[in-house]
Amino acid sequence: MPGPLSLPTLGHFLLPWAFAILHEALGDAAPHPGPHYLLPPIHEVIHSHRGATATLPCVLGTPPPSYKVRWSKVEPGELRETLILITNGLHARGYGPLGGRARMRRGHRLDASLVIEGVRLEDEGRYRCELINGMEDESVALTLRLEGVVFPYQPSRGRYQFNYYEAKQACEEQDGRLATYAQLYQAWTEGLDWCNAGWLLEGSVRYPVLTARAPCGGRGRPGIRSYGPRDRKRDRYDAFCFTSMTAGHVFFVPGRLTLSEAHAACRRRGATVAKVGHLYAAWKFSGLDQCDGGWLADGSVRFPITSPRPRCGGLPDPGVRSFGFPRAQQAAFGTYCYSE
Repeated sequence: MPGPLSLPTLGHFLLPWAFAILHEALGDAAPHPGPHYLLPPIHEVIHSHRGATATLPCVLGTPPPSYKVRWSKVEPGELRETLILITNGLHARGYGPLGGRARMRRGHRLDASLVIEGVRLEDEGRYRCELINGMEDESVALTLRLEGVVFPYQPSRGRYQFNYYEAKQACEEQDGRLATYAQLYQAWTEGLDWCNAGWLLEGSVRYPVLTARAPCGGRGRPGIRSYGPRDRKRDRYDAFCFTSMTAGHVFFVPGRLTLSEAHAACRRRGATVAKVGHLYAAWKFSGLDQCDGGWLADGSVRFPITSPRPRCGGLPDPGVRSFGFPRAQQAAFGTYCYSE
């Protein structure tokens, strides 16, 4: 009969088991000797803009004998993923509205990268490339980030009129979409300072403060103030919208026009009255600088300033200034037109 195990021998058998239990307790997967087929991406954030063609890289280091690659988009604020495309390396099938604009790059036989044509505002977000081989599924995650601009928005009725769904619709009507927290944070680092709280795409309500002051959450540190998650149907706030580069251009028509005369003036020039998102995009990407208030499609009057000066709004920083929502019959302003 064999004798009892010595302490060194027991340690030899028990230590691997103990380390596995420790990894599990800490939330880390225990190491395994199996192969890893997907190469880690060199860049996890891919930058693009509206209308461009974006490539999300996903490359196999070596292919398993049999596999499929599944591309999906992780929806912000929702515990779900939207299927975009599935391929077995030879054939690919697209799904949903994004699947019609998505295809495989096929740069070589190990290339499973996704190409998105005609990038739209709603395409920004997190994507997952998942290799499925029935045994050891693997995935890599990438973020598509659009160059753009965030703008606060409220209707002519005044502030805090939108529930979440109305805020979402309002942004879309102004050539934008509700901004994400990451987009609002980026805008804050670029100078956005706004004291009214607004809905974000994830369903939270926040506002960015650069200069801390008593009416804007107190005199603490600058940052993104948060109201946290809110009831999307009942609670009412403003909206933070996001827009990106446009295919057309914005131009100013001088005059003393009513809102209906502004629409007619733009039509005569083969254009339409610009939306708020159009004006912000022209200010951000084309450097539009015009020291004259002009009608926009929602009935507001605004003007873009890239070089601040005393008689153009009086503020020290660049931005889009607003006269609010004058009476539509007031013949006192020019108009900003948008033409593609």
